[in-house]
Amino acid sequence: MTHKLSLESYDYELPQDLVAQYPSASRGKDRLLCVSEDSLQHQEFGDISMQLSPGDLIVLNNTKVIKARLRGTKDSGGTCEILVERIIENTNGLEANCQVRVSKSLREGRYLLVGGKKIMSMGRVDEFYRLKFPIKVIDFLETYGEMPIPPYLERGEIEIDESRYQTIYSKHHGAVAAPTAGLHITETLLDQLQEKGIQIAELTLHVGAGTFQPVRAENIGGHVMHKEMYEIPEETASLIRSTKQAGARVVAIGTTVVRALESAAQNGVFEGACLSGETSLFIRPGFQFKVVDSLVTNFHLPKSSLLIMVCTFAGYDRVMKAYRSAIKERYQFFSYGDAMWLDKNPCMN
Repeated sequence: MTHKLSLESYDYELPQDLVAQYPSASRGKDRLLCVSEDSLQHQEFGDISMQLSPGDLIVLNNTKVIKARLRGTKDSGGTCEILVERIIENTNGLEANCQVRVSKSLREGRYLLVGGKKIMSMGRVDEFYRLKFPIKVIDFLETYGEMPIPPYLERGEIEIDESRYQTIYSKHHGAVAAPTAGLHITETLLDQLQEKGIQIAELTLHVGAGTFQPVRAENIGGHVMHKEMYEIPEETASLIRSTKQAGARVVAIGTTVVRALESAAQNGVFEGACLSGETSLFIRPGFQFKVVDSLVTNFHLPKSSLLIMVCTFAGYDRVMKAYRSAIKERYQFFSYGDAMWLDKNPCMN
């Protein structure tokens, strides 16, 4: 296990032209690499039902990406860029914790100008600035904000990002990055799955910008994860309990679903009317999964906490072999790229 705790173990070389810069021509027409214990299968994402059996439960993250990026100027005249990380609800929605890119630190009492409107600095909260907006943050963002497309997309926001960097089942505003495994799912696919007897449930985890944060600790045990809010309805918890009791599988559509379900499972077996909280769970070698049996996920950046999670879930050697195959077969990587189906490492059962 020692080598799996080394950050270098999670590095790989990716040709730049395999980083998907745009969504596919049609949602759901991406490729799916199915990774089993002893084989790799290449298929279209729309054929994912081939991996599922009646009674299985797929769990979706219904968070909605907000137009979290703002561009403006400091009160002194310099340019600034704001990325809203979290809206603070107990301030009537007027305040938010934000990343602010400026030439010099922003002091309390100073302000930023966006669209001619003043945004006041309330000081620092951990690694973020607390900013106060002239109207509710969510309304301000709808008027002046941009979709916060990932930093590795070497372009600005374009019109198609408004619809395609959002799942079709997004409901609850709060994410600053999309739960990208769900970007492949269409209404037609959901209907087909239900007709086959596949159950569908939802939860909410508001994806933070920290999802793009690289792991810098050479021994990954020293990495501290960012915090994200999640909420699991009782209906979803009940479906998980009954699915497990029936011997069927819980299938997470995305690493955010894994993080929410396994965070809740740390505190018990899904009891109570609603499970919600803040999680900073870092899934790394040695973690014991209690809920998720299979995972659908996109391909992740080298040396990222998400790649470490996936390797922990399905087995290091199996995942890295699959990545090498995906590169050879010229799969598209990252947020707008292709996807993988992974079963939990049988050694963890």
